[in-house]
This record gives sequence, structure tokens and C-alpha cells, in this order.
Amino acid sequence: MAISRKLNYQHLLYFWSVVRTGSLTRAANELALSPPTVSAQLRTLEERLGAKLLTKSGRKLIPTEVGRVVFTYADQIFDVGRELLDALEQRPSQRPLRFTVGIDDVVPKEVAQRLLDPAMRMGQPVRITCHEGTLERLVARLAMHELDVVISDAPASPTLNVRAYNHLLGSCGITWMATPAIAASLRRGFPRSLSGVPMLLPTDDTAIRRALDQWLEQHDLRPVLVGEFEDFGLLREFARAGHGFAPVPAVQESQFRREYGFQRIGAARPVTAQFFAISLERRIRHPAMAAVVAGARELFT
Repeated sequence: MAISRKLNYQHLLYFWSVVRTGSLTRAANELALSPPTVSAQLRTLEERLGAKLLTKSGRKLIPTEVGRVVFTYADQIFDVGRELLDALEQRPSQRPLRFTVGIDDVVPKEVAQRLLDPAMRMGQPVRITCHEGTLERLVARLAMHELDVVISDAPASPTLNVRAYNHLLGSCGITWMATPAIAASLRRGFPRSLSGVPMLLPTDDTAIRRALDQWLEQHDLRPVLVGEFEDFGLLREFARAGHGFAPVPAVQESQFRREYGFQRIGAARPVTAQFFAISLERRIRHPAMAAVVAGARELFT
């Protein structure tokens, strides 16, 4: 079916409202229209575009693959419309820029904070909302347009069945660290000194864990794995309590020495920790995310 080149922006607004609210009834209330009226206009829009835009997921209406593309453009169109009204009133927008971020559990909280800090230092007000979880759950929420971006230590893979784009923010080496007493005993004879010693690691479904397992295997080392953690913050606290040595991204080494009393044992060369921003857009358009990308270049130099 040929796509009409004439786009009814009123119909596009109805579709945009339904996706944002997740409900035909809530969108109708927001638009001060009846649900049958909104439903009929959505059918007209689908016919004009030649594609189904919405599907049911439980009680919610969610966009199809084509619908996600249409919603992305609609979101930009209505953002520009609000900017136009602000410009005509000759005043800057007082509404804070919303920035909703998913943070993979395995990403150290300190790294996440440093990555996101440039977004809080923009020239305009920003309201940031952070959600944590596994990469799979966060990418699913990204596909539902519940998140603007996901910060992870690994790219989104095709197995997640989401058309997402991976933007490398930066990478750094990995340093083995521990409390002063443990670090002092392991520094001499490193890396052979690690065999038979209590060790703390991220869970085995993470990119950094797979790289560290391979490093240990290549060096024929057999530490005693006493703890596995999805949350890096909890891993850090167990290490700080003296339960074993742990891997720390090199970008955090000085902070871990200064704030947590950790000391260096040795580097896990050539293992690196990578950090990605995962989005539904090939090019970063969100101003806050653009600030994060720019700041990451300085963080990882």
C-alpha cells in the first residue's frame, strides 16, 4: 500500500498521547475526546502510513516496530513545537529537561555518577531519573520508550530482539585491589599470589566477568571464589569488609584508595572495562545524553 505524503499532525498527536500514556482511555481524557474518536483517528493514521502502529501488551498499548519509529519522530516534532511557543513568548523554557536513564547493575555507581554528571551541569535545568536492573530488563524498557538511554558495560546484543544502537563511551584497564592487609600480602609474587586466595567477582552473565575468567585461566590461577554480585556497590562493600580481593576499573583506582581505603595489588592486563550508552537512535539527539558523551571523552582520556 502506498504511503500518503500528507501527514495529519492532529492524528499524530493522538498517537503520541496514546504511546506516552499507554492507554487509549487515558489519552482520550488528556485530549478531552472520547475513546472511540481517538481510536478512529488512529486507524486513519495507520491507513495513511500503511502500517500498524500499536499492539496490546497486557492492559497496555505499546508501539510496534514501525510505531516506535513514528513515536521517536513525533516526540521530536512536539518538542520543537514547545520550543517554538517559548521562542514566540521570548522567554527560555522553565520546564526542566527530562532525562530518564537505565543503569546496568554491574556498572559501578561511582562511574555512573561521573558519566552522568555533565548532564547536571548543562546551561538548562535537567531532571534526571535513574533506574537500575539487568541489561535485558533495561533494554526492554528502552524499547517501550520508558528510558532515554541505558548505560552498560556491554553492548546490546541482537539476541535481545531490540533494534538499538551501541555508543562506546570509553574504556579503561582493570586493577585488582583489596584492603591494605590483603593487598600487602598479595602484591609480592603477583599474579601467582592470587591462587588459593578469597576472591570477589561480578556475576558470570557480565562482560567484565567473562574477560576476567579468561585472564585467570590464561595465567593458570585458581583463586577461591567466595562471592558473586550483580551490584558492583555490594561487591565493593564486601571487599571493603576484607572478604577478598576484587577487580576495580582503573578510572576509579584513586577514588577507591582515597575514599574506601583500598590498595592496589596489580593490573589484569590486557583486560579492559568498556562502558556503552545504548539508545534507539543511531545519532545521539537528547541534549543531556550529548553532554554525557562529550564528558566521557574527558573521563576516559
